Amino acid sequence: MTAFDHTPVLLEEVLEYLRPVSSGVYADVTLGGGGHARGILERSAPDGRLVGTDRDPSALEAAGKALTSYGDRVTLRKARTRDLSEVLRSLGIVRVDGIVADLGLSSAQLDQQDRGFSLTKDGPIDMRMDPTEGETALELIGRTDAEELADVIYRYGEEGRSRRIARFLRQAYEEGELETTADLRRAVHRATGPRRGRIDPATKTFQALRIAVNEELSELESLLEQLPTVLRAGGVAAVISFHSLEDRMVKHTFRDSKHLTPLTKRPVIASDEERQENPRSRSAKLRAARRVEVVA
Repeated sequence: MTAFDHTPVLLEEVLEYLRPVSSGVYADVTLGGGGHARGILERSAPDGRLVGTDRDPSALEAAGKALTSYGDRVTLRKARTRDLSEVLRSLGIVRVDGIVADLGLSSAQLDQQDRGFSLTKDGPIDMRMDPTEGETALELIGRTDAEELADVIYRYGEEGRSRRIARFLRQAYEEGELETTADLRRAVHRATGPRRGRIDPATKTFQALRIAVNEELSELESLLEQLPTVLRAGGVAAVISFHSLEDRMVKHTFRDSKHLTPLTKRPVIASDEERQENPRSRSAKLRAARRVEVVA
């Protein structure tokens, strides 16, 4: 497996909201390299327990090695975020004291050329969080017509030029010119024209394809729906998002649910120091909410 080194974003802020305690039980549903999990375990010593899940086998393997010193305080499972209730039930856990979800891609996944996530590292047009199952981004492009593909790019990438981009992608696919992520990027550039600013014109299309392939918004929706049933009264959920689609879902759920009280009036962002040290943190937004009892 490729090395999975990953710096957790907003770690201190997450811990401030979760306030882990000894004998508490916590869940990290996007385990990654185990950075947030390690922080929770340190703060909840000596008896705090953590259940960690991730759909990426390489992340799970790396986290297992990174957290081995915590022994039986840690339980890891390969699972999607939507599977949290099922995982807890299988372990005999009724409710947890805190949940953390760090959504989106990790720097480690971006660095793995064969995953196809990166705009700058040429690789297969894959983009699956779990490379062992599901369709690739190339297969998605291949099975959709231009109109359907445009809808995907517009909905998940919020890309105003989605129809033109979709036509160019379909043309490249049908002519056998869409094999690698460099081909994908070039096809988008042909549709949009050359790069004129700091952000690559293909960024939103890559985002849209990745979200669609991994069903990221439906995964998040399912997790948010489960919070009232898996959090104990007083328990806290901390969710870090990296684009507006996710952040809006979290904001509205925390605001509208009668079972949750928002702890963050506005999303918490990284400090200037963290943004400088870890560029990935620049787009991170943290929202937290506490589970409350509803009096009939």
